[in-house]
Amino acid sequence: MKKVDYKKELKQLYLPSSKEVSVVEVPKQQFIMIDGQGDPNTSKEFQEAVGALFSLSYALKFIIKKGKTGVDYGVMPLEGLWWSDDMKKFNVENKSDWKWTLMIMQPEFVTHELFDVALQQVQKKKNLNALSKLRFKTFTEGKATQILHIGPFSDEGPTIDKIHSYIQNNGHKASGKHHEIYLSDIIKTAPDKLKTIIRQPVS
Repeated sequence: MKKVDYKKELKQLYLPSSKEVSVVEVPKQQFIMIDGQGDPNTSKEFQEAVGALFSLSYALKFIIKKGKTGVDYGVMPLEGLWWSDDMKKFNVENKSDWKWTLMIMQPEFVTHELFDVALQQVQKKKNLNALSKLRFKTFTEGKATQILHIGPFSDEGPTIDKIHSYIQNNGHKASGKHHEIYLSDIIKTAPDKLKTIIRQPVS
């Protein structure tokens, strides 16, 4: 059985340096996605969304593993797009106005048909409110800057500032939504060792 580690195969996207900002071209990828709003630290909707995303992603993994392709792969990390209708209010002090799209990247052999099969399987086994809100679609981010942040989420400020300084000093312009990729298991990893990719699309 073939085993695939997509984080290593796509290392330019999922294994960036923590020391310097890099510029990457993010191709079209397919994701399971879900939208919501509110403080991720206190929102029940956020926690339900995360649970539904991982439940469906693991269901797809096992369907693929047992299917004709016979491929075993690691479920990809949780990713989040973050914004506010009024970006002047988008700050760490008040997260209640934050809007988000949470998503998990899916391999190329996941199809809409398999998505529907996996969704039905999970619905039969688990009573998850957020399942009905999940969608399967492609997402193209294009040119982006990124860097690896190591430490608590609350300490991301200087890392984000580093990206925006790089953008300003190198003739780029920020476009699109603030993007984070969570490489660590939040429950099992100490806050000072959390690894988070900070990505900002540019034009």
